Amino acid sequence: MAVVIPLILVVGPTAAGKSALAVGLAERLGGEVVSADAMAVYRNMDIGTAKPSPAERARVPHHGVDMVPPEELSDVARWLGWAEAAIADIHQRGRLAVVAGGTPLYTKALLEGLSAGAPRDVQVRAALDARYMSEGPEALHAELTRVDPVYAAAHHANDQRRIVRALEVFAVTGQPFSSFHVTDGTRRASYRTLQIGVHWDRAILYQRINARTKQMFAAGLVDEVRALAPRLGNVARQAVGYKEVLDHLEGRCDLDMAIEQVKRHSRHLAKHQITWYKRFRDIHWLPGDAPDLLQQGEKLAREFLTER
Repeated sequence: MAVVIPLILVVGPTAAGKSALAVGLAERLGGEVVSADAMAVYRNMDIGTAKPSPAERARVPHHGVDMVPPEELSDVARWLGWAEAAIADIHQRGRLAVVAGGTPLYTKALLEGLSAGAPRDVQVRAALDARYMSEGPEALHAELTRVDPVYAAAHHANDQRRIVRALEVFAVTGQPFSSFHVTDGTRRASYRTLQIGVHWDRAILYQRINARTKQMFAAGLVDEVRALAPRLGNVARQAVGYKEVLDHLEGRCDLDMAIEQVKRHSRHLAKHQITWYKRFRDIHWLPGDAPDLLQQGEKLAREFLTER
């Protein structure tokens, strides 16, 4: 009989408090945290990615964090290989994997697997790159939203490489790029999952995002980006917080404008994530401001783990 591994997934928008809840659940349930954040895989990108704190990582083991240098390319397929290996190892040792989902496409790939890759066309991509520069990120992101709302919701307009790639695939195939990344919604038989979502009133969530942005800059985000700038690859340079500070360091905006842009782009990211997660009907949403949030999550998890 094939082994079916139980997984707890903690999902939600940026600044919702996913990491804290995942750590708390792992601590109480004898688990280990697997990060599903596309930018947390990069070493030295600490402040701007809001990685789990040293104190949190000391409480429970973490996987999927600090995997590659920032000049390398990491994508959903590469992350999935790491995540699957970590989950299998955690289960083999008799512990529980708690996945902290920061990137919706990554958690979807974990739940459903990946399908065959999409074709490429260098000429189409070059034309789209030129349009991105002349028409602006928002125009191409709006176009992507019309033809592939699933993929558009998971990626910010400033992520040129991914926005252009998705439009390239649609132009070549007539099919949305998201359909090439994952299967048709059928869950993988090798995992049994409980998804716990952390939600906030939109206005309060935006206040949290603004406060976290302020804290990041106070913690030294500009110095972190300045030190990493020569090493940031095309993917890492597009991360919210890094792109805006690079614009400041390279003279395209002043510091106050960079801070406001990080707030704005983080709010847009949260909106995209919320839209994306609405597609999943089996997420158990819990209020982020509940004083017993951890207890509610633990109750759901223990009921899930006792099911047969």
